[in-house]
Amino acid sequence: MQNKKVLLITGATRGIGLTTAIRFAKEGYVLAINGIDEHAGKEAIAQLESQGYEASFFLADVTKEEQVNKMVKAVAEKYGRIDVLVNNAGGLLGRYPVEEMNTAFWNKVLDLNLHNPFYCTRAVTPYMKNTGGSIINITSIAAYNGGGPGIAAYAVAKAGILAFTRSTAKELMPLNIRVNAVSPGVIDTEFHSQTNKELMESWKQGIPAKRFGTAEEVANVIYFLTSEQASYLVGEVIQINGGQDFR
Repeated sequence: MQNKKVLLITGATRGIGLTTAIRFAKEGYVLAINGIDEHAGKEAIAQLESQGYEASFFLADVTKEEQVNKMVKAVAEKYGRIDVLVNNAGGLLGRYPVEEMNTAFWNKVLDLNLHNPFYCTRAVTPYMKNTGGSIINITSIAAYNGGGPGIAAYAVAKAGILAFTRSTAKELMPLNIRVNAVSPGVIDTEFHSQTNKELMESWKQGIPAKRFGTAEEVANVIYFLTSEQASYLVGEVIQINGGQDFR
């Protein structure tokens, strides 16, 4: 088993995921980054290695439990340990009013945003329970306010993450595994690239900070929650939204 700590982060070839990986690398972590696009994975690894960071890409669709189990086993076999899991993979996949939303779409959104963190958490627990570790889930302001039109499935999935975080935090803390979550508001990443610009501007005006957050700001909170400075935080959800009303 190597001495350096190991981060496994899903959906980490761009945006908040890649930025978070870099944040951990700066603290000396070895990176196991996941994604579903092999080309994007190779580009991310090249970027990380060019900065002197040790990283490997693990191709897996985290909505498929068999692929998750295989990925986690491969990471553990390669590095001998997994210290931090960040369940970052997720997304809207589209906007559909409830009356127009088919069941297949509903299930696909829940697979991506709710079921995949369960698969990943279950898979890493055997590797963390003897040495301790930290798991960070990513929820959303939509879990609290329902989000905008057409994202009921996404909001429901992210609300489920709140309960999943609090439940697993109580279950896993006796094993020295801390579980917490981060709830971003509107963050300036590709996630919102297809959102109407006028709608985006209206959101900005409703944020006391009068701007959108950055991936770096989210990454800092994620890292904090895994650090010794947050050792008494268990089952917490940290809001990072510039003061935006999330009730």
